[in-house]
Amino acid sequence: MVTERDVFDQIAPGWYNFRHWSIFRSELEALAERWRRGRLLNLGCAHGPDFLPFREGFELYGVDFSPGMLALARKYAAKFRFGANLLLADVASLPFADRSFDRAVAIATYHHVRGRDKQKLALAELRRVLKPGGEAFITVWNRGQKRFWFKPKELTVPWRSGGKVLGRYYYLFSYPELEKLVRGVGFEIIESSPESSYRFPLKRFSRNICLLVRRRD
Repeated sequence: MVTERDVFDQIAPGWYNFRHWSIFRSELEALAERWRRGRLLNLGCAHGPDFLPFREGFELYGVDFSPGMLALARKYAAKFRFGANLLLADVASLPFADRSFDRAVAIATYHHVRGRDKQKLALAELRRVLKPGGEAFITVWNRGQKRFWFKPKELTVPWRSGGKVLGRYYYLFSYPELEKLVRGVGFEIIESSPESSYRFPLKRFSRNICLLVRRRD
């Protein structure tokens, strides 16, 4: 049986080339300016492009459940000459003490978490490892984007690799649903917005949901 970890291990080499640069580069650069320094955790770090804006002034940590992705994250860090502490872990069970981090990013991570109970647990783990007042930036795919209007909330998105078609699990959140979920585990929302490249007045149709949140205490 092919597990979700197996799927991402097989995707990893192609993903390294396909997403060599973060699609949230402008958002992350703005956050690096806002945050300036501190211990930063990258949840679901994949091959590591979302670390780049934080190379200066930050102590970097990353977790991913895919050994293949982490191997490429080490390659990426060496290529761009930054240090990152990379660990194999599930976002719903983080190997860190309470209040370990000043900041965190979770780019396109939580929409791969299967089941509401595990989604809540993963977000509660994020809150647990942040210091009081610590901030996190979260992105997920938005169910309201046009291509998903007639799709179910849970779906499998194909990825072609080496002549095979691999299925990636996605849970499609709406803005109100994700906002309620993060508030429910103890965050306040600083900002809820579409990706910076979205140019239309109604955010409900954006490709991504972007939340900047702060741990309440």
